[in-house]
Amino acid sequence: MAEQNPGISTIFSHLPRVKIAHLPTPLDEMPRLSKALGGPRLFIKRDDQTGLAMGGNKTRKLEFLVADALAQRATTLITTGAPQSNHCRQTAAAAAKFGLRAILVLAGEPPEDWTGNLLLDTLLGAEVRWTGPRQWEAVMAEIVEEERDVGRVPYIIPYGGSNPIGVTGYVAAMAEFLEQLEQRSLQVQRIVLASSSGGTQAGLVVGAKAFGFGGRIEGISVDKERSVLREMVLRLAAKTAAYVGLRSTFTPREFTIHDEYVGQGYGIMGEAEREAIRLVAQTEGILLDPVYTGRAMAGLIDLIRQEIYHSDETIVFWHTGGTPGLFAYRDKLL
Repeated sequence: MAEQNPGISTIFSHLPRVKIAHLPTPLDEMPRLSKALGGPRLFIKRDDQTGLAMGGNKTRKLEFLVADALAQRATTLITTGAPQSNHCRQTAAAAAKFGLRAILVLAGEPPEDWTGNLLLDTLLGAEVRWTGPRQWEAVMAEIVEEERDVGRVPYIIPYGGSNPIGVTGYVAAMAEFLEQLEQRSLQVQRIVLASSSGGTQAGLVVGAKAFGFGGRIEGISVDKERSVLREMVLRLAAKTAAYVGLRSTFTPREFTIHDEYVGQGYGIMGEAEREAIRLVAQTEGILLDPVYTGRAMAGLIDLIRQEIYHSDETIVFWHTGGTPGLFAYRDKLL
């Protein structure tokens, strides 16, 4: 049951928000994939279709983060991520849309071939800085001072956009999702998604408690141990609930994390991801990415094959985007 919290329409009315995403994103059934796996009934929530520079889940977060930046009269958005960061690409696009500078702090050294998200970062006009052997926090701190020294107003967006302001985008997403379920008279037992910085899962859990979704929300970790990621998501959920004005408390049991599928680590694609990407492409014509949704779908497929997820369930796979990353993994996919 939903807690005694403000209504959906009032929860976000006091928070700054700009319109960026194409919402609501589709909720599509995947009957051929379901048949190939012997059930359960599978749906996909298409947040790869949010519309900002090839879409992705970060666009929902950026509606609140950019609004906060504009309210603070920021001139420069600064964020960080891996070389093929979907979050950085969407941040660069949001900056372009609102006439802001974007500086992206990317881990490591520049590659020889700038493809995938890196190509899009440059097309969107972002300035790219590489950390080399240094920690990204130190590089970002230097950039903040540089921007201030020349009279600009920097605004830091954290890794993955995962702070209470950004996570609010996925509290709102749960309200959207429940409206779609009601319109179609659907009962869903599980939502399965990729989880890394924790913000998407945290927001969905907060929204589930606020709006009365009774199914499980299960994160497939793409890089972290279960205990570490669960603590991150728990902390984010509690802070986000307080930020939006909900009287909600959370326990670790409310955050299901599967860490059996991290393989060799972040961004290292194995056979499980290759199979998942090909299977979904060839049964449903839907593209997954090598780092996040490919790994999460590989986990979903394995949990079905192990009969941990049962054939009589209805499950939603929440597609968080990342398709441009496919082009950077060409040699590993062919």
